[in-house]
Amino acid sequence: MFDDLQQLFGYQGAVDDRPGWTVVAPDVLLTPFWTPTFCATLIRAAEAVGAFEPSLDDPVPGHEVSLAVISPRLFDAVQQDIGSRIWPQLREVWPYIDYFGLRDVFVIRYAIGEQEELRIHHDVAQVSASVKLNDDYDGAELAFPRQGFTNADVPIGELLVWPSLVTHPHRTERVRGGVKYALTVWCELPTFA
Repeated sequence: MFDDLQQLFGYQGAVDDRPGWTVVAPDVLLTPFWTPTFCATLIRAAEAVGAFEPSLDDPVPGHEVSLAVISPRLFDAVQQDIGSRIWPQLREVWPYIDYFGLRDVFVIRYAIGEQEELRIHHDVAQVSASVKLNDDYDGAELAFPRQGFTNADVPIGELLVWPSLVTHPHRTERVRGGVKYALTVWCELPTFA
């Protein structure tokens, strides 16, 4: 447990710093992000917090827990990491985006008899991203119908990134076995004075 806390609070062993990104579908990018070991640590921490609950005011509620609830320090580290390491890569593809921090980043859980799927929707964010935290489940693919793409073959720890609003509606298919954990990232929209 002490090692898990050191890892989370210090963001130790988190970063998969292999360079580069791949276009996997129209305006859907994939880049190395976290190590599988760190992903497993985050699952244990999210379960230990035990706060997987849908928000009543969320139009697309999920059984989720924010990293800010798990550890504000971890939330800050992820926000810094995305801004300094990931955002410059995204600007190579989408040169007119600016980083305003994270709106939210949370672990979402899918399990039979709990949350089994997520209906089609788009996120209210400038850019969204998802990370598979485990792969010992069946079903529950993140699907982009317009782009004809699912994350079925995306490895644990890789960051899947897309524009959030109009062009990339997505859903999570029904889980058929096991428990799926994923990280969801919403990057803040620009504010205009």
